[in-house]
Amino acid sequence: MKAVHWRLAGYVRRYIFPHVVLLTVAMVVLSTVHGLIPFVIKRFINSLTQLKDVGGLRIVAFEILGLFLVRAAANFAKDYLSAYVGQKIVLDLRADLNNSLQRQSLSFFNRTPTGSIMSRVLNDVTVASNGITNGAFSIVADGGSLIAVLFAAIWLDWKLSLIAMIVFPCAVVPVTGFSKRMRKMAKQAQQQLSGLSVILQETFQGNRVVKAFGMEDYERRRFNRELKRLFRIYMRVAAIKAVTGPMIEAMGAFAVVAVIWWGIASITAGTRTPGEFGAFFAAMFLVYEPFKRLARTNNTIQQSLGAAERVFDMMDTPPDVTEDPEPVDLVPGPHTIRFEDVSFRYGADWVLRHVNLEIPAGKVVALVGMSGGGKSTLADLIPRFYDVVEGRITIDGIDLRKLRLASLRGEIGIVTQHTFLFNDTVRANISYGSMERSEEEIIAAARAANAHEFISRLPKGYDTVVGELGVMLSGGERQRIAIARALLKNAPVLILDEATSSLDSESERAVQDALDRLMANRTTLVIAHRLSTVRSADNIVVISHGRVVEQGTHDELLAIGREYRKLHDLQFLPVSEPGNGRQIAG
Repeated sequence: MKAVHWRLAGYVRRYIFPHVVLLTVAMVVLSTVHGLIPFVIKRFINSLTQLKDVGGLRIVAFEILGLFLVRAAANFAKDYLSAYVGQKIVLDLRADLNNSLQRQSLSFFNRTPTGSIMSRVLNDVTVASNGITNGAFSIVADGGSLIAVLFAAIWLDWKLSLIAMIVFPCAVVPVTGFSKRMRKMAKQAQQQLSGLSVILQETFQGNRVVKAFGMEDYERRRFNRELKRLFRIYMRVAAIKAVTGPMIEAMGAFAVVAVIWWGIASITAGTRTPGEFGAFFAAMFLVYEPFKRLARTNNTIQQSLGAAERVFDMMDTPPDVTEDPEPVDLVPGPHTIRFEDVSFRYGADWVLRHVNLEIPAGKVVALVGMSGGGKSTLADLIPRFYDVVEGRITIDGIDLRKLRLASLRGEIGIVTQHTFLFNDTVRANISYGSMERSEEEIIAAARAANAHEFISRLPKGYDTVVGELGVMLSGGERQRIAIARALLKNAPVLILDEATSSLDSESERAVQDALDRLMANRTTLVIAHRLSTVRSADNIVVISHGRVVEQGTHDELLAIGREYRKLHDLQFLPVSEPGNGRQIAG
């Protein structure tokens, strides 16, 4: 990975002209003003000791006014332009990180906590950009002021300057030593803050479970424990920040005493005027202030680099699913999908082994089997949420890995049991992925999904906000919104993953009716535990331990009397109620 500071500098280069150029001009003007102040003070004190020179005092007063007006204007330009460039860098960093995240495959989000991702996009990016606005720009501004005032001090009195400047090398050595510790602890602080984000996200999203099991006190203790860890890290960082300024001031005090002793002796001897000594004394104090800020700036930069490492580390994570350098567009229309000796694993655990399967164009193929057999994983391979480890999957004879991802996924509609709705209006959720569709088309899709009637009863109809994850709607209503979304997309390939498994009988009838309309004339893969929902499938495939163990129609598989028959008997044959021999439905 390219050095972090050079990558951050690349974001600054985008705004070199005119913003950084004007910012540099403002900082140069500010530094020049600071360098001129000691000379004005020298003239003022010398004129003051000569009370007859009233005109000279008045001129000096106007010079002071002019300097401070110029200083005020330059300060405004510096602060505004620095904030502008800083916010632009924050915007660019977040946009680039989000672009990288949008390209990541499903496996990345499975292994990375949502709170950790949010923390890097929001917190780490802000800290990283602070290193530029409060770090790099501060080095230029304070460094320029330091050089200008040092030049003025040397010009006024080079001997006193040598005495005063002996403190600088003594202060630089410990400040450099603090840098590595500061960067390491800043990284730890960002990691701990990321952990807090994960806890909050889990607790708030799982608040129903927390309350159901009476775990509020446990969650409070867990969060407070992590807060205390973060507090301890922050205090170690604060200790380094706090010691920097006083250390330089303490060292500077020795230089001040030495200058005063030497200066008083020279004034008494008549080798220096009071104006010269006063001007140098002012220059010395003007030097120490930017020097102290530069020392503190080093702390800010180290924090920034620690956060930037985390941002770029996530940004540079290569996606598991990549697009072919010369991808092929999938021609719209009915499609035939084939699995050819496909094997897949998560890490070291094989989930699918040597799967051979065909889903003919316009036909319905159902996957059934016990939980954990690999049915959902097999379905996830079709839109390339994951890539096969062995074998290949083709659509109309073309390997999926040769197709443009957007083209492939544009031909696939998906409805799962875990319906995800955005915290937006009903209209926006139905048209998600089909934003160009008209109001009439959205309503037609809702009617076909048996959703229009309940949508019309909502307070604002199609403009009703459904809440986070669609919490304002029932399970059946959320599912019908998802079906309407798939209908509006009108994709020729359809994947239904347990689309009715969590619904009551009434909701299931309404949803199943909508699904029947959705499946018409489409290449459809259905995953189901309820065998009643797949009886009419053209082909039923039984998956067990990642392998296809049998396939055929409902009647054919019952006649064979193997795995499918076992599943069927478990669901439909009556079983004895334990303890009294009563018969209950399976």
